[in-house]
Amino acid sequence: MEHLPDLPRVVQLPDGRHIYADPTSLPATFTGPQVVHQHIHQAAPDKTVQRIALGSGVGAGAVAAGVYFGPLLVGALTAIAANIAMLAFLALILGWCVHTVVKSIGSDAGTAAVKNVRKARRRR
Repeated sequence: MEHLPDLPRVVQLPDGRHIYADPTSLPATFTGPQVVHQHIHQAAPDKTVQRIALGSGVGAGAVAAGVYFGPLLVGALTAIAANIAMLAFLALILGWCVHTVVKSIGSDAGTAAVKNVRKARRRR
């Protein structure tokens, strides 16, 4: 038996686990379990949707469509909102112009201006 090489021994650690180890490589004293700090970050919304879709059994084609059409939909909705905002701004400006014209015509200064224009037309 003395001609066989030294095989690694099975050593039981103080926490109950068994490992193959060389007794000279073990620490002299057990320092206890190591504390691991794990940072968990929330995934981006599109990746969350992918994970939910894949977890519920949806195929890869549906996930790929979500990845492609998701940003496309956001871009289209943003463009539509920008167009509606521009139309609302134009409506506001035109409404202010109409209000200003009607207000000036209905006042005494507007009436005097209309009379001056009529007089100028008659003189020609």
